Amino acid sequence: MISFSSLSLREELTRAVSDMGFETPTPIQQKVIPQLLSQPSDIIGLAQTGTGKTAAFGLPLLHHMDVAQKHVQALVLSPTRELCMQIQEEFKKYGYYMRGLRTTAVYGGVPIGGQIREVKSHPQVIVATPGRLIDLLERKALSLEQVQYVVLDEADEMLNMGFREDIEFILKNTPARQYTWLFSATMNNDVRNIAKRFMSKWQEFAVAKENVTNENIDHQYYVTSHHNRFETLRRLLDFTPGIYGIIFTRTKQDCQDISEKLMKMGYHVSPLHGDMDQKMRSKVMERFKNKQLQAIVATDVAARGIDVNDITHVINYELPDDPEVYTHRSGRTARAGKSGICMSIVSPKEISNIRQVERISKTRFNKSDIPDGAEVIRKKLFYYLEQIETASPEEDFGRVYQASIHERFADMEKDELIRRLIWLQLKETIAAYGDAEDLNAGYNTQEPKGKARSGSVRLFINVGIKDGIGSNEKLLHFITESTDIEAGQIDRITVRDLSSFFNVSSSAAEYIIQVMSQKKFKGRKVRIEEAEQRDRERGGYASKGSSSTRYGGGSGRAPRSHSSGGSQKVNKRYYDK
Repeated sequence: MISFSSLSLREELTRAVSDMGFETPTPIQQKVIPQLLSQPSDIIGLAQTGTGKTAAFGLPLLHHMDVAQKHVQALVLSPTRELCMQIQEEFKKYGYYMRGLRTTAVYGGVPIGGQIREVKSHPQVIVATPGRLIDLLERKALSLEQVQYVVLDEADEMLNMGFREDIEFILKNTPARQYTWLFSATMNNDVRNIAKRFMSKWQEFAVAKENVTNENIDHQYYVTSHHNRFETLRRLLDFTPGIYGIIFTRTKQDCQDISEKLMKMGYHVSPLHGDMDQKMRSKVMERFKNKQLQAIVATDVAARGIDVNDITHVINYELPDDPEVYTHRSGRTARAGKSGICMSIVSPKEISNIRQVERISKTRFNKSDIPDGAEVIRKKLFYYLEQIETASPEEDFGRVYQASIHERFADMEKDELIRRLIWLQLKETIAAYGDAEDLNAGYNTQEPKGKARSGSVRLFINVGIKDGIGSNEKLLHFITESTDIEAGQIDRITVRDLSSFFNVSSSAAEYIIQVMSQKKFKGRKVRIEEAEQRDRERGGYASKGSSSTRYGGGSGRAPRSHSSGGSQKVNKRYYDK
């Protein structure tokens, strides 16, 4: 088996790698490093995040640097500030014993003045994001005239983020470039076109597809209605009290909203997305690495720079559109030979997306039930008991406080003392989950037809027979397609000429009103509201038997209505690009 000590790296690099505790190269390192050391050439390395790509190009790159030369010899481009900083930190470790070696990182989000001073201190290697590098070139603070080596790291992500023109501009300004090393998770058409334009006779090295998905990851998915997605996230967090993880969202807005809601509820989390300035993002990462946060809520782009080996869980608040992105996300856990869990929250309609990820990644997903309230309480209890059992109080604590403690509780039975201590720890959890509802999708779909379920609300909608809704089934299809609500949660449908009525559980009513108020049916804006409220405002009856008593309305009713012209928006997407 190949070891780092058997590679032909310069002695200073071998010594540094040994200090870092690395012994055996990863598959991509075993394929790439020997080639780049003995016969440098243009190459393409295909491997997922977390497979050791930084060392795969970083060690050969530093091996070839002439520390006696005081100009930029190598350039590494990366898509994000976090990844740029991470690469720079790794380079410092690799080159610790290389006297005269200077590397620097340049990226946006911080004042440019300090970086101008850095690049004028004659580094041999520059790690950069495309935008900031171009700023420096335009200010003539930096020259790439003598650059021989260019590395494009996470090339597919840079192209996805719209850096194509920037990359082309930078490559055209490296006239002395002899070698281009391109690393990517996928080889799509955009990546191939860049390779064809700027590389010649490249060699391709890929980690086999079956090795991409870590076999130490337990892939789980939980099926719930769309409007219960956040409550499901909360329950999963409470059911894993020792979690140290990443919660992935699709948009920056979702990232901010979800983290704010969780923080208000007392969870130790923080957002991480592209709209945060660099100082704030660095502070979040420092707190996360120090385990002052139990989780961060992140977008895919912002998470590119996270390099933490102890992550226990990855939670997909929503599945990504691209199955390849799922592999990137799940690969954040189970690193360095450890095991991990990747949880995905899906609606019934998204189960087909799970099957697609299974086919592409050759991964088996396990369907898991969302824990009920009693399971959450029991899990927290056992977690707290384990914390007590494994605690190691300082000796001074016993000497100083033992007498006071004994005096205070001398007349209290041991079992009573334990009961009270545990109650103090669990009383908030018991209050929250003592009567918690079942969040698993489909739990209430078996009630007899025609019977209004307890806590339901009757809604009015301004579409009917003359709009083409000729049957109950057509209205049901329109509602479920528009909202992701299961058909089993809707009953007592009445279709009339110009309007219709239906009953829905009170917990889903507000969500349906919000979502459908943004819809159109055959070009006409949908108006939907609570039938009882409409009845009161008009002084008449919305439909036969529309009172809350008959249809189970009452204390659990949704807010009155949201017209289509209202200010409240639902599911507005702000993609992190």
